[in-house]
Amino acid sequence: MTTQKITRCEWIQGKPDYYVKYHDEIWGKPEYDDQALFKWFSLEVFHIGLSWQLVLSKYDDFMEAFDDFDYEKVADYQEDKVEELMDNEKIIRYRRKIEAIINNANCFMAVQKDFGTFSKYIWNFTKGKQMISQDDERLTDSPLSDRVTADLKKRGFKFVGSVTIYSYLQAIGMINDHDMDCDFR
Repeated sequence: MTTQKITRCEWIQGKPDYYVKYHDEIWGKPEYDDQALFKWFSLEVFHIGLSWQLVLSKYDDFMEAFDDFDYEKVADYQEDKVEELMDNEKIIRYRRKIEAIINNANCFMAVQKDFGTFSKYIWNFTKGKQMISQDDERLTDSPLSDRVTADLKKRGFKFVGSVTIYSYLQAIGMINDHDMDCDFR
C-alpha cells in the first residue's frame, strides 16, 4: 500500500496542525453561511497588525468569549461585556477592535436587511463566482478588495482596509490563492 504525499501551499510548510487544518478545510473554499461569514470577518479584525497564526491559535477561546460570533448576540454587547472581554487573558485584548466587532455586528445585520443575507451582499461583488489566481504571486490586496473595503466603510464597518479585506476574501473562498501545485486548489 502506497501513501500519496499531499502537496500544500508553500507558506503552510512547518505550521502547526491547526493552521494546516485551516489551510486544508477552510481557506479558499467558498463560504455562504452568514454566521461563518461574520466569524471570519471578526477574526480578520483581530488579525490586523498581528499574525494569523496567533489568531488561529486562540480560535476556540475567541469562539467561547464571543458567543460563537453569533452576530445578533454580539450586536447587543454592552460596556460590561466589553470589560469582561478586556479581562479575558485567553483572547487578544484590544478595546478598539472589540468595539469594532460590536459595531460591525450591527452593520452586518443592516446589510442583511438590505440584501436578505450578508452572503448575497458579499458574493455580489464577484457575481457569485470564485476568483481563482492564475499564478503563484502572493497578493495582499486587489481592485476587488479595494471595492469591497470602500463599500464596507460606506456602510459603517470599522477596522476594514484593503489588505484585511483581501485576507477575508481568501478566508471565505471568494478568492482562491492556493499555489498552482497545491492539492487544495
